[in-house]
Amino acid sequence: MEGADSFLSCAVTLEWMSSQGSITRKVNYKTASLRLIRNEFREMFMEISSEKNAAIKLALKGINVFKKFMAEGKASVKFQDAGCTLFISNAPPTNLVGFLRTIFVKMTGDKDQGANTTPSKQTMRAKLLSGKAQAFEEVSPVTAADVHNAKNKIPKSTLTTPSPPSKKRKMEDGARGPAPKKLYSPSPLTNTSTLNPEQQRVLEACLGGKNIFFTGSAGTGKSFLLKRIVAALPPDVTVATASTGVAACHVGGTTLHAFAGIGDGAGTVQNLCEKATKLPLVAQKWRKCKHLIIDEISMVDGGFFEKLEAVARYVRKNDKPFGGIQLILCGDFLQLPPVVDKGKTGKRFCFQSPCWDKCIELCFELKQVHRQKDSEFISILNSIRIGRVTKEITDRLTGTARQKIESDGILATRLCSHTNDSKMINDSKLNDLEGEEKLFSSQDSDNATKLLDMQTIAPSKLLLKPGAQVMLLKNINVNAGLVNGARGVVVRFEEGFPVVRFKNKKEYTARTERWYVKNSNGTLLCRRQVPLNLAWAFSIHKSQGLTLDCVEMSLAKIFEAGQAYVALSRAQSLDTLRVLDFDSRHVWADPSVLEFYQRFRRRLQQMEIVPLGRPLTDKTNKKLKLRDILEKQLRRK
Repeated sequence: MEGADSFLSCAVTLEWMSSQGSITRKVNYKTASLRLIRNEFREMFMEISSEKNAAIKLALKGINVFKKFMAEGKASVKFQDAGCTLFISNAPPTNLVGFLRTIFVKMTGDKDQGANTTPSKQTMRAKLLSGKAQAFEEVSPVTAADVHNAKNKIPKSTLTTPSPPSKKRKMEDGARGPAPKKLYSPSPLTNTSTLNPEQQRVLEACLGGKNIFFTGSAGTGKSFLLKRIVAALPPDVTVATASTGVAACHVGGTTLHAFAGIGDGAGTVQNLCEKATKLPLVAQKWRKCKHLIIDEISMVDGGFFEKLEAVARYVRKNDKPFGGIQLILCGDFLQLPPVVDKGKTGKRFCFQSPCWDKCIELCFELKQVHRQKDSEFISILNSIRIGRVTKEITDRLTGTARQKIESDGILATRLCSHTNDSKMINDSKLNDLEGEEKLFSSQDSDNATKLLDMQTIAPSKLLLKPGAQVMLLKNINVNAGLVNGARGVVVRFEEGFPVVRFKNKKEYTARTERWYVKNSNGTLLCRRQVPLNLAWAFSIHKSQGLTLDCVEMSLAKIFEAGQAYVALSRAQSLDTLRVLDFDSRHVWADPSVLEFYQRFRRRLQQMEIVPLGRPLTDKTNKKLKLRDILEKQLRRK
């Protein structure tokens, strides 16, 4: 969007200090607009305005920018000449990074503007001779040439780029949150070019305030897009959740159950509403929330979703769907279904709840697969996703049982349908190894080990030996192939850390990394651990979101619809996969889910027939009413 990085909407506090350090004036804006402008002498200003107050203009000279927490929507700018400090909060992190980056690049690149630059004699003379009121214009967008120019002019230490803190200070501050990227480097928060057109369309709908559901097969970048959406919304009123702890960690949020404050949803709607209202912190969270994001919505029980919607309306005293909260839902109903008690009847899936259609305004489907590049494998996975298995597919997958996918001592990871099976295999294989063993214990936030065990993929205790089969749990260096799910083997220990040789023959010393999760009251919790886990075996449930480059599986114990698809879709390609006992009877999709996706695709066609924002003609209205009648009849059946 043209000029978007020179404008910011957020909460602002302005403080003016005396020379003795006492506050002489303070202004608070719950919502303010910040704009970067220039006068006719090319001097840059920041304009702070709100609906009820006159605009304040501060010259961008001799400033200090404190940006450590910009990934949380917070920053401060100290205007030394004016004796004023501007505190920014509740800013969408994407916009804040772009805004600060524009300040940095423009000030560093300008010849006559900078942190310590005084106006030239010509500029001062022109000002004195000019009797006119100053004219201001918005700062032009940052170009690639601006960035290059700024990078070449960066001194070793400047006012706008404070020196990094000492190692000791870094350790102390580490638990607060991840340090942001340098402002002159491309940031993952601002680099929208990596979103493809279908992802960009979803993001725009979210920023437009629509209640949306977006889906897509495995590997289409759903979690990647969710992170972008979270970063583009004001953090103080946005709650990122997921149905499982590991999925919540992926989007930097908390579990849906922890946010909702109604336990497992057992009891009547009235009882749950009263329970949520009586707990002040729970009620406060519900009332403050404006944007609720739920990842892996496919694993949320339909009955729980219905109760959640009723609680939201009751606590917020608002009769709109979900109490007026914007809903952003993501998931694939053709993957793992909700876990429900045996014999329990009722609405298993969210879409079976009557409130689903009331809540969801727009639907999207991501179709571009990023995990696999092989068109044959993608076609096979798409067929298995809907429970369709031909003789050709059976023959192709059965043939992989004879493939040798091991190399350089790296064995294939066995995917198991039951968690206990994978643990038993890993423990047994590790015990069989000889040589030095080393225990790696995680460093966790106080009293949070149990919660971090549930919400992170990194183990609290990891026992390793040379020869141990391991899997990388973080993207360390994508270009070098050191990505989440990469397979390797421990070859030795150096300086107390394991050295791992990966399938691409690269060696990597696995030093401590950090995982962040939020607890129910929004506090950021941290786990520090080496980014590895044993990988002789892994459970299908825990493999969601991983890309495995050396995997084998036995599908004989499959017990859920979609489980075989989830297991197969973890593989990077047919060449890195071995299926030991493929049987088409182990592949099926839930009939109610297939019916849902049929209706879903008709709804997508409807959205394409009627472009968003265009007024409906009488003829189009009749077509849509006819479709609604047909859909209602289908629901009754």
